[in-house]
Amino acid sequence: MRRGAARVDAVTPADRDRAVDALRAFAILGVVLGHWLVTALVADGGTGLRTASPLHYMPWLAPISWAFQTLAVFFLVGGHAATRGYIAARARGATYGQWLTSRLSRLFKPVAAVLTLWTVAAVLLLVSGTDPDTIHTLVKLALSPLWFLLVFAALTAATPLLLRLSPLWPLAVVLHVDLLRFGLGGPAWLGWANVAAGWLVPYTLGAAWPRGELERRRAGWILLAGGATATAALVAWAGYPASMVGVPGAGISNLNPPTLAVVTFGLAQCGLALLLRGPLRRAMRRPLAWAAVALLNLSAMTIFLWHQTALMATTATGLTAGHLPGLHTVPDHLGWVAARLAWLPLFTLVLALCWTTFRAYEQGPRRPTGRPSRVVRSQPAAQGTEAEAQHHA
Repeated sequence: MRRGAARVDAVTPADRDRAVDALRAFAILGVVLGHWLVTALVADGGTGLRTASPLHYMPWLAPISWAFQTLAVFFLVGGHAATRGYIAARARGATYGQWLTSRLSRLFKPVAAVLTLWTVAAVLLLVSGTDPDTIHTLVKLALSPLWFLLVFAALTAATPLLLRLSPLWPLAVVLHVDLLRFGLGGPAWLGWANVAAGWLVPYTLGAAWPRGELERRRAGWILLAGGATATAALVAWAGYPASMVGVPGAGISNLNPPTLAVVTFGLAQCGLALLLRGPLRRAMRRPLAWAAVALLNLSAMTIFLWHQTALMATTATGLTAGHLPGLHTVPDHLGWVAARLAWLPLFTLVLALCWTTFRAYEQGPRRPTGRPSRVVRSQPAAQGTEAEAQHHA
């Protein structure tokens, strides 16, 4: 392992910003662990399953969602990578269409495997007589990561228009939408405008990063302090939920669609991410740490798309042994949390099996020996790190 890590470290371009890859890796792990910890599939009777959340029964656990709801960091890093990739492509003489086709093909190619498998699985479950509500629950959870890809693809396509857009403009849209629907009793459907506007805020912050506008630590502190203060005020005095993820049965979800609270919380996350760049760059000088981050980034889409399937495959298989604590029981006490933590290694093992099976859809066929991976191959310094632009999640 040390020899392999040393080889990866040796062939990585000296000008590559490893902190960006580390932030992406932490964001991926945050989403995966967050879903595994707060998503419960409860078997109330027979073989039927319904969705529940420990945050519904134990709302005081809301801080868990603060640690693992890392989508803003995804969009921050995504805006940074897309902007650098577009600038590098234009410098090489590539057209907008060529650049966009290349990015979106890498983004959506792994999706075909997920859709195919779950289409077949849904048909087989129907034929076998499985409760339709259970099938709906499973398919909805399995395909839920796709909404992120659709929004990300739309923002990626708009990157040339967003190169100089200030994050204050989409932030103002989110503020006015929430004022209309919560303050003035406007229709609930207005909130869906925030799906684009809300995630535009961290995305445009990422676009400003290559311009050098976020290099000073002061920018990180302003975002962290301002975002945290605004979020605390919105939760304490404006009636926004404390949980930064959706909770079944809750009257308002901060995430579906995004609210002003989750956007200000995202600003705080982005500020913290910017402040961590220095420590992360130093940590990534260690070959083992960098090799792990590089591997995780190379498999980002596979992990993102299949982690819910790993959870559900474990849960469904476990039903043959009865209703197991932390897997099929109601998440209404701390014993469930302890039991769920004990299941995490098995979820990880099943996800590793999914990765082994489907990684080729993301990474392509194995390269001939000696051909460098696109994660670490050298790039001209003037063109930026094109490999960085090849990973979206």
